[in-house]
Amino acid sequence: MKNMNKKRILTGDRPTGKLHLGHLVGSLQNRVKLQDEYEQFVMIADVQALTDNFENPQKVRDNLKELVLDYLAVGIDPAKTTILIQSQIPEIAELTVFYMNLVTLERVLRNPTVKDEIKQKGYGKNIPAGFAMYPVSQAADITAFAANLVPVGEDQLPMIEQTREIVRRFNSLYGETLVEPEALVGQVRRLPGTDGQSKMGKSLGNCIYISDDEKTVTKKVMGMYTDPARVHPTDPGNPDGNPVFIYHEVFNPDKAEVEDFKNRYREGKIGDVEIKKRLALVINQMLEPMRVRRSEFENKSEELHGILKTGTDKAREAAKATMVQVRKAMKIDYE
Repeated sequence: MKNMNKKRILTGDRPTGKLHLGHLVGSLQNRVKLQDEYEQFVMIADVQALTDNFENPQKVRDNLKELVLDYLAVGIDPAKTTILIQSQIPEIAELTVFYMNLVTLERVLRNPTVKDEIKQKGYGKNIPAGFAMYPVSQAADITAFAANLVPVGEDQLPMIEQTREIVRRFNSLYGETLVEPEALVGQVRRLPGTDGQSKMGKSLGNCIYISDDEKTVTKKVMGMYTDPARVHPTDPGNPDGNPVFIYHEVFNPDKAEVEDFKNRYREGKIGDVEIKKRLALVINQMLEPMRVRRSEFENKSEELHGILKTGTDKAREAAKATMVQVRKAMKIDYE
């Protein structure tokens, strides 16, 4: 049953690859910070991952472990946070079916996040129905656990708004039953990719992963996109909107140093190499404790399985409690 002394959080990730720095500043840091204050559920969204990986289920299965390791690495504590597998909670699927009656296909396809991803994946008119409906499934994820707060990246805000619409529609039809959630955006609304694109993404090949080793991080930083108009280190450069400087602003704790770099860059008194070397050092120093924690669990498959089993069992009980209220409100509590 819900701990009445704490509000709830529901958040999660699709198991399609390891997590990166965009995930870290967009959501993971908030999860670690809030796990003492809230009753937190973190969901491995394997059903959603299968909407566009249905032909490669092994990829989804293999990445379950990677997600759990990343969670433990950043400091998510399974004694404080419930880590669960989406597909093992059948109540979510049941809620999804009910919610599909409360939203139109046109509204789902108008969702900006869905539109962007359909375009990115090149579906054209051949959009899998499951993929198009995943905002509805996400609404079921959130409301199954009566979540008050959902830590997300900026690109997921339209999904939370759609959840809120579905909740209001349900409650107006059947009575006040569901919790209407709020979104919580991380310290950085959107971290650009290393290639200068507006978003860091697993499928775009422009990520620095939380699990990357020191050499890999350094190589990626040294290859980062900078001011394209700057040919020589003595040329005046523009730090505004420059990914290298954006990363410094986010990850470099020495703000005076960052401002000095910017001023010297504008004056053509510092080269990209020096700035990038310093950035690589800063990121590696931040990631090193996470690498250590990750390595402590990498070969403990039974312990990882136990974390998922315990968390999923607890989550199932919470979802069952929600469904008792939903069925009663919808007058389908026939037992």
